[in-house]
Amino acid sequence: MRRLSASARFWTVFLTACGLGLAAMYVSLTNGTFDLSAKDVFKTLLRIDPTAERDLVVFEFRLPRILLGALVGFGLGIAGAALQGITKNALADPGILGIHAAAGTAVVLYMFFVQGTVKGAGWMAVMTMPLFGWAGGIAAVALLYALARHQGALDPQRLILVGIALSTGFGALTLYISLKMNPQDFEMATVWLAGSIYSATWKHVATTIPWLLVLTPVIWRKSAVLDLLQLHETSVKGLGVRADRERKLLLFCCVGLVSACVSVSGSIGFVGLIAPHIARRLVGAHYRHIVPACGAIGMLMVVVADFIGKTIFAPAQLAVGIVISILGVPYFVCLLFRTRKR
Repeated sequence: MRRLSASARFWTVFLTACGLGLAAMYVSLTNGTFDLSAKDVFKTLLRIDPTAERDLVVFEFRLPRILLGALVGFGLGIAGAALQGITKNALADPGILGIHAAAGTAVVLYMFFVQGTVKGAGWMAVMTMPLFGWAGGIAAVALLYALARHQGALDPQRLILVGIALSTGFGALTLYISLKMNPQDFEMATVWLAGSIYSATWKHVATTIPWLLVLTPVIWRKSAVLDLLQLHETSVKGLGVRADRERKLLLFCCVGLVSACVSVSGSIGFVGLIAPHIARRLVGAHYRHIVPACGAIGMLMVVVADFIGKTIFAPAQLAVGIVISILGVPYFVCLLFRTRKR
């Protein structure tokens, strides 16, 4: 059998992941405590004989949650691919580098300062949270650059070690701040930190989209640079690539994506770690294929995990971050053993 070309293999994987993602969205949209048929869903979406009950279920409860999960998975998958390319480390992801934890600390700090007013907040509050998350992510990147430089350049191996330390430190700070909150905000912060999208609204969806529309094309256009960054530093400099400058730009883009996702969904781990590994095995080593494939696979992961979380223990709901962690921990352990054998 003739093997598919790299481009054909990419489109096969990308379209398959998108198709499965759409199928998962449909299943999630039609199933739940209040079941809907396909006919009911289409009639509601197309405004044919709408009813108040169906409008409430589709437009207020399910559709914003499903779309937000897809956007968050897409953003985290792309950020994870870029971070693994920057660090040249297959075990790197936004959580390991401390970006998740720093963005989470900043958002919890925001919750602390506006105690009692976050739930049901207006547009200004919802739009402000990603900016706080971005500021926290920038703080993490600044510390990474200050502590992970070696002989004037960013050391990819040191970056991982410093990131793990920062993640632990910011996690402890987040816990301390949350303990100072009033009971209502503490409960909300605890659920949010577990990685939850079940309180998603159209405001959260609208807040996330601009970050993805601006930053995703920048990372994808830097795919050739990410390919070159996999070479030895001497070779990279010999090709005329300003490695340090390119890493900074890509890091800032990753921070923006992660912060936008964390601010609306909390800390959903392992997406940025697992999606690039799956994509690399399926589409090859070129980042022009890996980046969009990671977005599609990350989207599929979060939508499916959210559906599992809301149905397996119904009527109780399990946060999507917990579901992905349960699935991701064994995968992470396998990666550690494979890396150790090499």
